[in-house]
Amino acid sequence: MNISGNTIFIPGATSGIGLALALSLHDRGNTVIVGGRRAELLQTIAAENPGLHTVQIDTTDPASIASAARSVLAEHPTLNVLVAMAGVMRAEDWTAPAGFLESAENTITTNVLGPIRLIAAFVEHLQTMPDATIMTVSSGLAFAHLRVTPSYNASKAAIHMLSESLRLQLAETTVSVLELEPPAVRTALMPGHEVNEAAMPLDEFIDEVTALIESQPEATEIQVERVKFLRYGEARGDYDQVVAVLNRTDPHGR
Repeated sequence: MNISGNTIFIPGATSGIGLALALSLHDRGNTVIVGGRRAELLQTIAAENPGLHTVQIDTTDPASIASAARSVLAEHPTLNVLVAMAGVMRAEDWTAPAGFLESAENTITTNVLGPIRLIAAFVEHLQTMPDATIMTVSSGLAFAHLRVTPSYNASKAAIHMLSESLRLQLAETTVSVLELEPPAVRTALMPGHEVNEAAMPLDEFIDEVTALIESQPEATEIQVERVKFLRYGEARGDYDQVVAVLNRTDPHGR
């Protein structure tokens, strides 16, 4: 993926990593469309960031995805990058079925079905562009599990394997698949997470991500240094130690 000259749609980018990435890519000379559920929040974001475009979308609703896709493509026919950013992360206690099922179902709908439906809505168009990218967003927890977030862990592992598989299927097209793998980052993804001293400051994360995209335009995975401890535990042979450290020191890790 080139760092500039793109038309980029980022659903779920009204806060946290999504919004910070949208603003950074906008500053790098891209046309960026931010998607989110709340119309008033989108209006505020557009007013505070001249040149940034917005569209209302609920990534848990197939009809909303289809409607937003039509609007985005009608207004931005040069769209060549889709960033499937939207996601939720919740603590769950699977020892009490009444306490986790609704949360688990919502997590899978948002984190797995959402990106699948988004990609389905845009993949045909992207293949008509001379140079296009689908950016998925998994997590360091796709590779090392956090005890308190089983559905989140599973959803991000699914996104990793989906990314790997799509990359093979789209290999003969103009569409590349780029997987962003965040570590714990200081955002409001979970209560108190934005002040978690064990998490990476958001601005540092975004700076490193954009630097990696710029320096490695042919990359298939974007991994800041902090995520490699989680990402490569199994390959290094210290997976059990990684899981032990993760669950001892970072109860709200990403």
